[in-house]
Amino acid sequence: MPPAAVAAPDDDAADVRAAADGDRAAFQRLYRRHADRVYGAVYRLAGYDHARAEDLTQDAFIRAWQKLAGFRHESAFGTWLYRLAVNVALMDIRSRGSDPVSTMDDDDLPDHGETPFCAAERDELERAIGKLPPRARAVLVLHDVEGWRHEEIGAELGMAVGSSKAQLHRARGLLRKVLGEAS
Repeated sequence: MPPAAVAAPDDDAADVRAAADGDRAAFQRLYRRHADRVYGAVYRLAGYDHARAEDLTQDAFIRAWQKLAGFRHESAFGTWLYRLAVNVALMDIRSRGSDPVSTMDDDDLPDHGETPFCAAERDELERAIGKLPPRARAVLVLHDVEGWRHEEIGAELGMAVGSSKAQLHRARGLLRKVLGEAS
């Protein structure tokens, strides 16, 4: 299951109700509480492209504002917003012609034999994840970074649980190849 929201549910609940009634200040508080987490999720799914992640973050909050009246309070607002943001990012991947449930042959990955690499450096890892094909990146990010279960990934990406597990294994192998490690 995705990590719990950073904000206290009581704080969010009051602001969600006020924002649903048109209180822009309440929505701004929600934005400030949740923007970093939303940005982080879409940033990773967007292949670590800052400009694209900023656009997707704004798109997610615009959609949240538009759909706020329909929020049923069955889950925490942060969880609902997070799911909405992930859906925005996945729809963006699809709209760009990169089906997040397609695969890329190993031969299509760039050769990084001459690239200096230190696995402990976060930016190197981010660049490597960003070079994965969309499906591999989506499964790896949702499972290993965002903490989703395979059942959730399968439901979100329209695949069986076993396919999610297989794709995670494939994603990790592709990541090792991108990072220049022996499989």
